[in-house]
Amino acid sequence: MSKPAIEDARETAARKVRREERGGKFLTFFLAGEEYGLEILKVQEIIGMMDITPVPRTPEDIRGVINLRGKVIPIVDLRLKFSMEAAERTSETCIIVVEANRLQTGIVVDQVSEVLDIMAENVEDTPAFGADVRTDYILGIGKSEGHVKLLLDIDRVLSDGNLEQIAGAGGDMSDEQSTEMAMAQAA
Repeated sequence: MSKPAIEDARETAARKVRREERGGKFLTFFLAGEEYGLEILKVQEIIGMMDITPVPRTPEDIRGVINLRGKVIPIVDLRLKFSMEAAERTSETCIIVVEANRLQTGIVVDQVSEVLDIMAENVEDTPAFGADVRTDYILGIGKSEGHVKLLLDIDRVLSDGNLEQIAGAGGDMSDEQSTEMAMAQAA
């Protein structure tokens, strides 16, 4: 077998393994009317919107931090991360706390939908949109009950170093600091 044929066979096998790994349980949510999914194993909890303390000199998509039971959690607005228009906060707007890149991060979404079990054979590869369009953060396109959901690789979505810096600066808070931040958020 020639070297190019071996490399093609390896790539085909690797694609098949990646496709088989893409199935499973996903928490689905909405952003700007479109449905997205996250691997349920990455989800820590879902919390209602709360006051977010802004952090100066951070990218626009990083809304700031919250105090979640004494731990500083950076908050990313996925609409802004995906270059969508910002949305007004509603009663359904919430924060999904995820574990991505060994860091707890909150992501703001318009509305949580449901937990779906999507079989690997119902996950398609992301279509090619050209060299200028990045789609590496999309795990695949999931099909369920006649609808499509963009399945996100949350580790890649949140892979910039800005979050580590924000979380590292706050770290675990003392009880006094935690109380002060909670009081500031409540005011």
